[in-house]
Amino acid sequence: MADTPQHTITALRYYGQKDPRLEQIPARACGPNEVRVKVAYCGICGSDIHEYLGGPIFPPKPGERHPWTGQSLPVTLGHEMSGVVVELGSAVTGLQAGSKVSVNPALDDRHYGTEPCTTCQLGKRNICKRYASYGMSAEGGGFASEIVVNAINCIILPDSVSLRVGALLEPLAVAWHSIRLSGFQIKQTAVVLGAGPIGLAIVMLLRVWGARTIVVSEVTPSRKRMAVQFGADVVVDPSEKSNEDPVLSAIYNINVDGADVVFDATGLQVTLDTAIAAVRPGGTVFNVAVHEKPLQLNLNDLVCFEKRLMGGICYTMEDFIGVLQALESGNAPAEDMITSIVSLNEVVEKGFLELINNKAAHVKILVDPAMNTELRNSRPRL
Repeated sequence: MADTPQHTITALRYYGQKDPRLEQIPARACGPNEVRVKVAYCGICGSDIHEYLGGPIFPPKPGERHPWTGQSLPVTLGHEMSGVVVELGSAVTGLQAGSKVSVNPALDDRHYGTEPCTTCQLGKRNICKRYASYGMSAEGGGFASEIVVNAINCIILPDSVSLRVGALLEPLAVAWHSIRLSGFQIKQTAVVLGAGPIGLAIVMLLRVWGARTIVVSEVTPSRKRMAVQFGADVVVDPSEKSNEDPVLSAIYNINVDGADVVFDATGLQVTLDTAIAAVRPGGTVFNVAVHEKPLQLNLNDLVCFEKRLMGGICYTMEDFIGVLQALESGNAPAEDMITSIVSLNEVVEKGFLELINNKAAHVKILVDPAMNTELRNSRPRL
């Protein structure tokens, strides 16, 4: 094992609701199977906003420790990250100092040295019963100058994929995972309800998957324009209702039986109802959203036409590989998703609050820890 480093790092530490603090903390030692990554960019996710506004959801609760990682508050936030390897553990192979990497933030049985659970044996490590994540419930996060991670979490970036785009691999992998699990096939028709970051990523990647027609439902003018930019054939505003639901009207005009797959990236009762109505008999409604409250469902709407309702969470390494191949092909203009880059000092004011108060203007805001790190042991200005 490498000697314990003597230097400190700059990190945005989360203590609880509306209480992130930019601090200098000791750098963690790099274990035999770990690598030290100098963080280049880290994306701000909707879950980071939820943590900021509402208190611990995925991080440990105050006074508690995560049962598998032992992590307690404060935690370093940020799980959509890319960077450069600057130190290797003694047992690490396949990586070298200077490697450009994206980090898969998920932890599973392999990280604790335990026997694989049933889902891990099935290759579904994203739903491991001992799941945890860097940037939420494990030590270290991407809103920092560096992070130490297990080497198996690193995905080497080819020369054609920039470190900026490398920070988008995680949300793009969520979208790829959703498309893959839905069973979507080339030349099929899809509806995407909601053109937020994940909805737009699904639209972009559906083009890579060879979709025949993509219909997007979105109310915000700026995001309607983005949906077209990323590959939507038809964009409708569900609030502009007359005698007929505009989403249903649009898809029925394309295919009288409905869409092959409908992706609900909004998570509202009205979008669930629309999704079930818009999908063809035997088709699939795929839920991407995390719901804030339970929704109502009449199972007869599924049973009578053998419609499938399913959902997915996160990703596996297969999804990261698929995204990388799409990026290398040049068919996924991921760089266009980046709408702002801010420093660690500005994460709250120009990151969190910007996404809260001006969400429609952004797809993805990245944090660049190297931009400006002179603020020490203080709370970012709220």
